[in-house]
Amino acid sequence: MSYRVTLKSSGKTFQIKPSQTILEAATIAGITIPFGCGDGMCGACKGELINGNVMLEGYQESALTEEEKLDGLILCCKALATEDIEINIRGDENGGDAVGEVREISVRVESVEKLNEDIIKMILKLQDNEILKFRAGQYLEFIMDDDSRRAFSLANPPHENLLELHLKLIKEGKFTQFVFEKMQEKSIHRIEIPIGEFYLRESDKPIIFVAGGTGFAPIKSIIEDMIFKKIKRPTYLYRGVNKLEDLYMNDLPFRWSKENKDFNYIPVSENKSEYNKQLRIGLVHEVVLEDFSTLADVQVYCCGTPGLVKTAFESFIKKGLTEDHFFADGFPFDKPKK
Repeated sequence: MSYRVTLKSSGKTFQIKPSQTILEAATIAGITIPFGCGDGMCGACKGELINGNVMLEGYQESALTEEEKLDGLILCCKALATEDIEINIRGDENGGDAVGEVREISVRVESVEKLNEDIIKMILKLQDNEILKFRAGQYLEFIMDDDSRRAFSLANPPHENLLELHLKLIKEGKFTQFVFEKMQEKSIHRIEIPIGEFYLRESDKPIIFVAGGTGFAPIKSIIEDMIFKKIKRPTYLYRGVNKLEDLYMNDLPFRWSKENKDFNYIPVSENKSEYNKQLRIGLVHEVVLEDFSTLADVQVYCCGTPGLVKTAFESFIKKGLTEDHFFADGFPFDKPKK
């Protein structure tokens, strides 16, 4: 049994099983829906239910209040359809404005380079003369032999031919353990690409990027694409880590800062020591709050763990940021997905 989901603005439709969330079914159908944490915590995937009924469970009220529910709003990452439904979602006004259809392709591992003790840079090459179009900031999914999937953001801008990924070693993580210990150069793998709604929106507003850990990867993609396209907007990159050694590729944003007068780099560490004097000390979202008296006239792009996305979203909204100007990519890395 399955139901039909219709996107009101674009008229696109896709099938959804009773056990699938709207976000899961849309992703499988190659339709992108904006989302952040993917776990009912941040509210980035909020949509309006026009017709039909859904069941909502396992979300935080800060992401969807009772008043919003009464107004017909739902969270796509937690909504299960109980019949055919019609919804309105942010970003669907131009049919999702997709660059390319999500598809499965083969890639070859060109190189695997260790950037620090637990971060690897992997370079992939498309097979069979494939031409790939994607937006800076989107991600791909590795398809493993048992058909489980692992999601990783693209760290390279679209104009480059090779695909760059930043992988963090996750203790007992099946895929990253395999990469760190067994993956060989020139091996062939399957991926699905491009996926996600984490990309730069057109605006004249200043940009605040907030990156935690390997959340630096999609932000790197967007910034390098901005530099390539000569997009001139006041830009601030706040990068939060536990200690100095976690700031892999740290010379790169310092170089961006030197070469682009509109770009500002603020590395942040949770722990103070004699070895990280160049860092601001504290939680990365709190440092942003210290630096801006109001966030009413900026765009924020946040990428990291679901916890970082949720905390940043809630605190930035209180500081004046509007929900429509918070864009996030936060997912539990190395979590199996069938």
